[in-house]
Amino acid sequence: MDSQHYFSSQPSGPDKRRPLAVVLDGKERNLVTSGGIFSPDGIDKGTGILLAEAPEPIGPHLLDIGCGWGPLALTLALKSPGSTVWAVDVNERSLSLTRDNAAALGLQNVRQSLPDDVPSDLRFDTIWSNPPIRIGKEALHSLLLMWLPRLADGGTAWLVVQKNLGADSLQRWLADQMSGYSVSRAGTSKSFRTLKIVRPHLGGTGG
Repeated sequence: MDSQHYFSSQPSGPDKRRPLAVVLDGKERNLVTSGGIFSPDGIDKGTGILLAEAPEPIGPHLLDIGCGWGPLALTLALKSPGSTVWAVDVNERSLSLTRDNAAALGLQNVRQSLPDDVPSDLRFDTIWSNPPIRIGKEALHSLLLMWLPRLADGGTAWLVVQKNLGADSLQRWLADQMSGYSVSRAGTSKSFRTLKIVRPHLGGTGG
């Protein structure tokens, strides 16, 4: 991972684009990357686990929290060409890279956005995220409480978190904070937990 604070809005260092060949949705894709973002050299372990374990996204409105160069958002868009995918990040270089990578793949259903620019009334059917744990507990909690309550009725969020960075305590905290939601551990792989958060249907319970 790049040692810069990839969660800053304007990362230091030049934006030197370089090619990046990765497999997304079962095919090799030729994309671009740069420094000053999260995991600039490829798909990090956690994101790879989420891509392998999360089921097919459903619904018209999909969200990637912390898009980086775009592996989750691009995969959501490839799997769900009829859906709109919101790729959200505070890092403007990440948004630019995701925009360019979506264009390179001919994906017209990806919307790159700063958090405050997402329409406030928009609700998401599926959320995927490898959340930025290293921003600190308070900032992470604020981030998750900004987005997870915006799940649509019956919507599901999938988060991947490293065990030694507090995955289990985060699960307990989410269960305490997200009253009425189903919060569970969906899997464990290579020192990572996959967490599943479901907003219940009106009049029903999540599962």
